[in-house]
Amino acid sequence: MHLAYPAVLSALLFCTGLYGVLARRNAILVLMSVELMLNAVNLNLVAFDVWLSKAAQDTLHSGQALTLFTIAIAAAEIGIGLAIVLAVYRNRGTSDIDKLRDSAEGHESDGPDGDALTAEETGKAEAAA
Repeated sequence: MHLAYPAVLSALLFCTGLYGVLARRNAILVLMSVELMLNAVNLNLVAFDVWLSKAAQDTLHSGQALTLFTIAIAAAEIGIGLAIVLAVYRNRGTSDIDKLRDSAEGHESDGPDGDALTAEETGKAEAAA
């Protein structure tokens, strides 16, 4: 098998995951897109390891070892990520990334501009007037 087939498939998987990270609003879907990107990298590691092992007789198969390490790290990352998302969902009632960012800044936006004032800023503005 040629090296181009897994490389093209890996590039398509990585681009799909990148689109998912940039376009999605739900935190769980963003985590799934990151997993897709990691799997694309793993596919590349194994494909290049097999391709390089054909050239040299005595190889260490470091691409496959690195893939196993990446899978273990990804499993830990998804477990911790899901725990954080569930904890935030229980506290805030949403897993929408934009709403979480707005509530972390200390104010809720009334519209797309996000020009809403907090109660403290409103009191300061009234006292100055």
